[in-house]
Amino acid sequence: MKPQQDEPYAAIDLGSNSFHMIVANYSDGRLQIIDRIKEMVRLASGLDETDELSEDSIQRALACLQRFGERIKEIPQANIRAVGTNTVRQARNGGYFLSLADSALGHPIEIIAGQEEARLIYQGVAHTTYDEINKRLVIDIGGGSTELIIGQGFDIFSMDSLYMGCVNMSKRFFDDGKIKTKKINKTILYARQELESIEAAYKKIGWDLALGSSGTITTIRDVVQAKKWCETGITAAALSKLIDALIDFGDSNAIEFEGLSEHRKPVFASGVAVLAGIFEGLGLEKINVSNGALREGLLYDLIGRMHNEDIRDKTVTDVSQRYGVDKDQANRVRETAEKLFHQVNTDWSLHDEKEALKLLQWGALIHEIGLSIAHAQYHHHGGYLVTYSDLAGFSRQEQIKLAKLVRSHRRKFPLNEFEAISGHAKQSVIRLSILLRLATVLHRSRSNNSLPDIRIEVDKNAIHLFFPPQWLFEHPLTLADLKTEQNYLQTAGFTLDFQ
Repeated sequence: MKPQQDEPYAAIDLGSNSFHMIVANYSDGRLQIIDRIKEMVRLASGLDETDELSEDSIQRALACLQRFGERIKEIPQANIRAVGTNTVRQARNGGYFLSLADSALGHPIEIIAGQEEARLIYQGVAHTTYDEINKRLVIDIGGGSTELIIGQGFDIFSMDSLYMGCVNMSKRFFDDGKIKTKKINKTILYARQELESIEAAYKKIGWDLALGSSGTITTIRDVVQAKKWCETGITAAALSKLIDALIDFGDSNAIEFEGLSEHRKPVFASGVAVLAGIFEGLGLEKINVSNGALREGLLYDLIGRMHNEDIRDKTVTDVSQRYGVDKDQANRVRETAEKLFHQVNTDWSLHDEKEALKLLQWGALIHEIGLSIAHAQYHHHGGYLVTYSDLAGFSRQEQIKLAKLVRSHRRKFPLNEFEAISGHAKQSVIRLSILLRLATVLHRSRSNNSLPDIRIEVDKNAIHLFFPPQWLFEHPLTLADLKTEQNYLQTAGFTLDFQ
């Protein structure tokens, strides 16, 4: 569906250090930012030794999200996307936090994996600082993780998310606020160790220039340029002078730099040390700074979805090719599943019609990927592959839903597997799974012969299939398969009849 002209969009990034929101208008193919809001929440500082978010940190986050929610109240829900990153991924009570956070914001919040975070950061940088000629290394130091990406234009060659950010490194090495040479060196060494496994690969790919993005690097740039230690970007020499100055201050509370806010002081030294470790590990002499980051990437990704340029479609196609899926069979199942969907959508009140149909289509296209491992229990293998693969464009919640479709498309119907899906979406995914199961049964012969017009009616947990007279009698194997499926569904609390 093409978006309306001058329609507002919003992207919200629940970072480990700061929460960001940008609001923009999209008109004539251009994005115009009309509002930016940033609050230093430092969510990662609320994680205890067991990775539980403290009540104080949760309340700070909820208060911020309520303010964000006021700003986006008049924006259509379809035009809003909110994501949580490293700390929300890591928190053991993340589910509890998200249930409160969704309510505070008034919009569902997705959790994205580190690889997806890296992809979106690069898209934000690529759209904001477009350069189709140079191969670029992009560095983003967040509160709980650091993302590194090499790309050219909008194409990505390599991307990684490393567990080191200004907040968690501050808790680890600067917990008392003291800034000493030994602590700086320990942080740099930790960063070098995190980089060690990817250094060689990145140097082999190479890059023409390096860019930093987001708050930590932007603040470092502002400080070193205010001190006139370099004219543009951040140089290795300027970074060295900054480290010396921090050691001279000796304490986070004592830091006084033009361009450094009070809120960032407690995590500034750790962010500088992480960047110094990256400079050393990758042999950097200078990086420039981009204004684009994760939230801009979110906006452009969202607008792409509205323009039928959904990266998730490409991802599913790539997965299908990677695992050698029988495309003809996948498309046969998809087409039948779509026909069944359109007949029951209203009666079954499938949650978020457009996204539900897409989920069903994707499930049909890759439902057989487990065959690449073994035929026995291939639905289990497929569910595992979808669950644990890096799927560009998919949030963790979306990936879980897709995995459940693939896992449950044949044999016993595993109702307990759907407990991982929360809210209204759970019932919808169960019903989508039934549609995929029926489409798979109807095409078990893998024949190119077209199916007749099949009518389906549903009433809660009752499913009725209507075939042309004598068709089932003429296709005894399909009849036998439907009877088997009837038993599987009955065990799960659904009734299936056909005539």
